Amino acid sequence: MTSHSKEVANAGAGYSGISVVPTPLPCRGVYRSVGKRLFDITFALLAAPFVVPFVLMLAAFLAFQGVTPFYRQERLGKNGKAFKMIKLRTMVHDAENVLQEHLKENPEAREEWNRDQKLRNDPRIIKFGTFLRKSSMDELPQFWNVFVGEMSVVGPRPMMVCQKELYPNNMYYRMRPGITGSWQVSNRNNSTFAERAQHDVEYWKDMSLKTDMHILFRTIFAVLRGTGC
Repeated sequence: MTSHSKEVANAGAGYSGISVVPTPLPCRGVYRSVGKRLFDITFALLAAPFVVPFVLMLAAFLAFQGVTPFYRQERLGKNGKAFKMIKLRTMVHDAENVLQEHLKENPEAREEWNRDQKLRNDPRIIKFGTFLRKSSMDELPQFWNVFVGEMSVVGPRPMMVCQKELYPNNMYYRMRPGITGSWQVSNRNNSTFAERAQHDVEYWKDMSLKTDMHILFRTIFAVLRGTGC
């Protein structure tokens, strides 16, 4: 077994309940080391003339409802570095307090949250927020995060800082999180948080321009099916 194969195998083995940020490893292959970043920049620039006006229109609609249209949330990126991910607002302003009160009063919801880190019936979602999340349009502002190098067009789902201890391995930290990815185009609403890690291992192993194009193609159908959450 090659050292790279051992690395992937070890990253996916077991669940310790504690994630360790690894020492940065050199990327292998032209696409991993240079091509993927060039692809991200090119894709973001080509998408900008379409994405920016659409995002501004959605932001104006949210503002008309009396909510601050954008919010920035701290997420973990490559090598465990925290960054502020930009999204269109889909939740109430005091979302954390609303969530904790709901979980305290509903044991079934607490169990669902502990297992999946998401809720099917989320009391934090604002009017029109469900549509934005189902269509994944709330994530369009993240093209800015891609452009500045904090995220990638395709990669692992961005992890919240508070979820670090729940992540079963350290493969996530070897990549930039993505606007879309293998988990995002899978049967994500029926998967646990821990199962996300296996998608990250498989993506790291298969990372290539062909893989990214295939995931982007599948993303179109995921958006049309409204499988966002």
